[in-house]
Amino acid sequence: MSRRLARDVAFRALFQIDIGKCRVELALRHTLEGFGFKNEEEQFIRDLVTGTIENRHTLDNLISKHLVKWELNRISAVDRNLLRLALYEIIYKPDIPHAVSINEALELAKKYGSSGEAVGFINSILDRVAGEALERES
Repeated sequence: MSRRLARDVAFRALFQIDIGKCRVELALRHTLEGFGFKNEEEQFIRDLVTGTIENRHTLDNLISKHLVKWELNRISAVDRNLLRLALYEIIYKPDIPHAVSINEALELAKKYGSSGEAVGFINSILDRVAGEALERES
């Protein structure tokens, strides 16, 4: 399994939870179906989804802090959930390099139809938060 595929599956589950108001376990079951992931691969995906959901309030506050003349509820569901997922990795997964989390989020943004402007928007927020995280770690 590639971690890119894992993030893709995790993003799809987060999107279902956010837009469809789907329960976490149901969203995971639907998105994991048919892939045949190994236990440790499935656990990585579950950790991404549950960690993002459990920390959603903190992540949303962090996103909102970096919005200029904009509100979180006006961000597209795709962009909002990509930001949440990548920020979860940046803040709560120190074993994953920030650049990897940012790059993967941008690739998913391109795949799921975010506009060029949205990709730049996502990049700018993630870059700023990653910079702040690095400052705190120093």
